[in-house]
Amino acid sequence: MEMQRISRTEDSNPYPIPGLAADILHMRVREGSKIRNLLRFVTARMQEDGRDDNGTSLRQVVFTGSGRGVTKTITCVEILKRKVGGLHQVSKLYYKTVNEVWESPQQGAPGTTMQRTVPAICILLSKDPLDPQEPGYQPPQSPSVPAEETERRRALLRDTISDKIR
Repeated sequence: MEMQRISRTEDSNPYPIPGLAADILHMRVREGSKIRNLLRFVTARMQEDGRDDNGTSLRQVVFTGSGRGVTKTITCVEILKRKVGGLHQVSKLYYKTVNEVWESPQQGAPGTTMQRTVPAICILLSKDPLDPQEPGYQPPQSPSVPAEETERRRALLRDTISDKIR
């Protein structure tokens, strides 16, 4: 007979990024989260149509994920950076303690509590400049030309140059 998890709690440490606003939009990414749903929500809030009561769009968002949710968190951030553009980023890796309570399916059999340490990531994206000295800082990406386009231009240039040399 298999044990069944009846509860899972994570320690609620403050964000590992200093100086975050208390009311910052926090996107908690879990292993089962749908990237499309997360991005639809946050993109609407960060683009011009997502104005709050004061008529301003969201300036900052923090994404967190732990365990098997870490890669999905990074994916969400990378897609959002391409969609919104001009975002400053600070990333922090850390560890989280997770407590799981398991119960035996047999009546009266003792349950088990497990404490695990899992990797976690916290990523701040901001339209406003952030401290470039902060460890984990990345400046906004310059608008990039897709790789295929760059390669096509290089090939055209090579052909043009070799034609002139002949």
